[in-house]
Amino acid sequence: MATLRFHIVPNAKQNKVMGEHGSAIKIKLRAPALEGKANTALRTFLAEELNISEGRITLKRGQKSREKIIRIDGLSEEELRGLLLMKTEKN
Repeated sequence: MATLRFHIVPNAKQNKVMGEHGSAIKIKLRAPALEGKANTALRTFLAEELNISEGRITLKRGQKSREKIIRIDGLSEEELRGLLLMKTEKN
Protein backbone atom coordinates (compact mmCIF):
# COMPACT_ATOMS: atom_id res chain seq x y z
CA MET A 1 0.00 0.00 0.00
CA ALA A 2 1.34 3.43 -0.97
CA THR A 3 0.30 6.82 0.31
CA LEU A 4 1.37 9.78 -1.80
CA ARG A 5 0.85 13.51 -1.97
CA PHE A 6 -0.54 15.03 -5.16
CA HIS A 7 -0.81 18.64 -6.29
CA ILE A 8 -3.79 18.99 -8.65
CA VAL A 9 -4.31 21.67 -11.30
CA PRO A 10 -7.98 21.62 -12.41
CA ASN A 11 -9.42 23.08 -15.64
CA ALA A 12 -6.38 22.05 -17.71
CA LYS A 13 -6.40 21.38 -21.45
CA GLN A 14 -5.61 17.71 -20.89
CA ASN A 15 -5.13 15.14 -18.14
CA LYS A 16 -1.40 14.78 -17.61
CA VAL A 17 1.27 13.93 -15.02
CA MET A 18 3.54 16.98 -14.94
CA GLY A 19 6.31 15.78 -12.61
CA GLU A 20 7.23 16.59 -9.05
CA HIS A 21 5.99 19.62 -7.11
CA GLY A 22 8.02 19.63 -3.92
CA SER A 23 7.28 16.27 -2.27
CA ALA A 24 4.05 15.88 -4.29
CA ILE A 25 3.35 14.66 -7.81
CA LYS A 26 1.75 17.38 -9.93
CA ILE A 27 -1.17 16.33 -12.13
CA LYS A 28 -3.21 18.48 -14.49
CA LEU A 29 -6.87 17.51 -14.90
CA ARG A 30 -9.47 18.73 -17.39
CA ALA A 31 -12.23 18.51 -14.79
CA PRO A 32 -13.21 21.61 -12.82
CA ALA A 33 -12.73 21.84 -9.07
CA LEU A 34 -16.48 21.81 -8.59
CA GLU A 35 -18.72 19.40 -6.67
CA GLY A 36 -16.02 16.72 -6.44
CA LYS A 37 -15.56 16.44 -10.22
CA ALA A 38 -11.78 16.88 -10.00
CA ASN A 39 -11.57 14.22 -7.26
CA THR A 40 -13.53 11.75 -9.40
CA ALA A 41 -11.42 12.62 -12.45
CA LEU A 42 -8.23 12.11 -10.42
CA ARG A 43 -9.28 8.61 -9.32
CA THR A 44 -10.26 7.70 -12.89
CA PHE A 45 -7.03 9.13 -14.33
CA LEU A 46 -4.81 7.33 -11.80
CA ALA A 47 -6.65 4.03 -12.36
CA GLU A 48 -6.13 4.33 -16.13
CA GLU A 49 -2.48 5.39 -15.87
CA LEU A 50 -1.63 2.62 -13.40
CA ASN A 51 -3.90 0.01 -15.01
CA ILE A 52 -5.68 -0.75 -11.73
CA SER A 53 -9.29 -0.55 -10.56
CA GLU A 54 -10.61 2.67 -9.03
CA GLY A 55 -11.56 0.65 -5.96
CA ARG A 56 -7.88 0.42 -5.02
CA ILE A 57 -7.60 4.24 -4.86
CA THR A 58 -8.72 6.13 -1.76
CA LEU A 59 -8.67 9.88 -1.23
CA LYS A 60 -7.45 10.21 2.36
CA ARG A 61 -7.19 14.00 2.63
CA GLY A 62 -7.82 17.08 0.52
CA GLN A 63 -11.40 16.67 -0.68
CA LYS A 64 -11.67 20.46 -1.18
CA SER A 65 -8.02 21.30 -1.74
CA ARG A 66 -5.50 21.10 -4.58
CA GLU A 67 -3.18 19.28 -2.18
CA LYS A 68 -4.35 15.68 -1.84
CA ILE A 69 -3.18 12.57 -0.07
CA ILE A 70 -4.10 9.38 -1.89
CA ARG A 71 -3.73 5.77 -0.78
CA ILE A 72 -3.31 3.14 -3.47
CA ASP A 73 -3.49 -0.51 -2.48
CA GLY A 74 -1.23 -3.11 -4.06
CA LEU A 75 1.72 -0.86 -4.95
CA SER A 76 4.65 0.45 -2.94
CA GLU A 77 5.41 4.17 -2.86
CA GLU A 78 8.54 3.59 -4.96
CA GLU A 79 6.61 1.64 -7.61
CA LEU A 80 3.87 4.24 -7.74
CA ARG A 81 6.25 7.20 -8.02
CA GLY A 82 8.27 5.40 -10.68
CA LEU A 83 5.23 4.51 -12.79
CA LEU A 84 3.77 8.01 -12.68
CA LEU A 85 7.00 9.93 -13.16
CA MET A 86 7.97 7.65 -16.05
CA LYS A 87 4.91 9.10 -17.84
CA THR A 88 6.47 12.58 -17.71
CA GLU A 89 9.62 11.37 -19.50
CA LYS A 90 7.59 9.98 -22.39
CA ASN A 91 5.70 13.27 -22.95
